[in-house]
Amino acid sequence: MSVGKRIYLKREMPDHDIMMQFKTIPASNTADVMGRSCAMNPRIHLVSSPKDQMMVGPAFTVKCRAGDNLALHAALNFCNEGDVLVVSNEEDNTRALMGEVMMAYLYLCKKVAGIILDGPIRDIDEIGNWDFPVYATGTTPGGPYKEGPGEVNVPISCGGISVNPGDIILADPDGIICIPRKDAAVILEDAKKFQAADEGKLEKTRMGTINRSWVDKTLEAKEFEIIDDVYRP
Repeated sequence: MSVGKRIYLKREMPDHDIMMQFKTIPASNTADVMGRSCAMNPRIHLVSSPKDQMMVGPAFTVKCRAGDNLALHAALNFCNEGDVLVVSNEEDNTRALMGEVMMAYLYLCKKVAGIILDGPIRDIDEIGNWDFPVYATGTTPGGPYKEGPGEVNVPISCGGISVNPGDIILADPDGIICIPRKDAAVILEDAKKFQAADEGKLEKTRMGTINRSWVDKTLEAKEFEIIDDVYRP
């Protein structure tokens, strides 16, 4: 088996019911109960116009050589309906990894849940209007090579976050988080509680009854100095 040129066809998949329940919870709420250390770098952002604000699905990982999309073409052959393609690219921003033709195949033929690319795309004039979740770092007319190497369904790093095949990807207009498959059940229950508490805080804020005494206590504990005067250089 040649490391660097491997295509795995199988993944350990998340529980479907647990996975889909995350779709009702903002990515920010789920991220907060995960130690706030699961969000991809915001250089990867939503570049299309999906009507459904929440995207969730199992990670179908693609490890590309910088500016080369041969492994991504392979992934198009083997991915399944409902998958989220997550594509590493060695953080290269000089070449688009895909454009309208490849994207249309994913959207219309394969019916994946969406795609996340740690790199640019092209044909944004079309793709930008599609009801299909596309997250990328930007756009460029420069096209990719098709030489390899590359791998499919292996652990990758995307947007600075580790992603394993079958992890749960949750994305909304704020950005993208990765939920480890094995921890999903516990994270879901914590996220539900956090969401309920957060909605309660918002309601109290609207009513003007929110208690912010914790700020004064924290400032004191952190030894901040509050000075009743103007700053004089």
